[in-house]
Amino acid sequence: ISDTTPMVSDELPLTCLIAEYNADPIFTAKIQDLARKYKYLRRTRPDGNCFFRSFAYSYLEYLISDNIAYHKFRTLADGFKDKLIRLGFPSFTLEDFHATFMDVINRVCPDSSGGIQRARHELHYLFNDQGYSDYVIVYLRLITSAKLQEDAEFYQHFIEGDLSIEEFRHQEVEPMFKESDHIHIIALCAALGVGVRVEYLDRGEGGTVKAHDFPEGAQPMVYLIYRPSHYDILYPN
Repeated sequence: ISDTTPMVSDELPLTCLIAEYNADPIFTAKIQDLARKYKYLRRTRPDGNCFFRSFAYSYLEYLISDNIAYHKFRTLADGFKDKLIRLGFPSFTLEDFHATFMDVINRVCPDSSGGIQRARHELHYLFNDQGYSDYVIVYLRLITSAKLQEDAEFYQHFIEGDLSIEEFRHQEVEPMFKESDHIHIIALCAALGVGVRVEYLDRGEGGTVKAHDFPEGAQPMVYLIYRPSHYDILYPN
């Protein structure tokens, strides 16, 4: 996969999805429905980290175009390390991930010379560099895990099977290449205060794609498409 698929692709026309489904009439109708609402798709590598990579890229791209939101998030992000340490995460583990996370945020600052266009170019470069891209994902996984720990009583209801919150965090959230589900999205959105809309492309009835907003009723800042076991980035018209 790593030899043939970039971590994050260039923008592609939404109709590129049609070829994947061999003119399947259900998917074709749904992709045409999506194309009325979204103009582009950006693919992410299908390696189990696709939700976190798609989320991070899309949200930082949003922040690049909203100067006030960017600076608020940079302040919030800078405080994550101390919060994680208070929750029991070892500081020696966090140090490098936090530093890289803040470096990425600082390097896509829309105020720096070159402005928004330069920041977008830098974002794409950083997210296709394994070191930067994966460190961002690790840190977001830790932030998600911390939120689950912080509000364990609430999130326990979302966990299927006999896993405790502690077991779920260590087995399904913190390790790289583990796929994400609703619980990951809900926790990350709550931790960062970000609205996400996910469009679900599946074989369900009707010719339209069902959207789900996290948290419910929030104004989306990030738009993603979900197909079985995979997330990509969407760009609204």
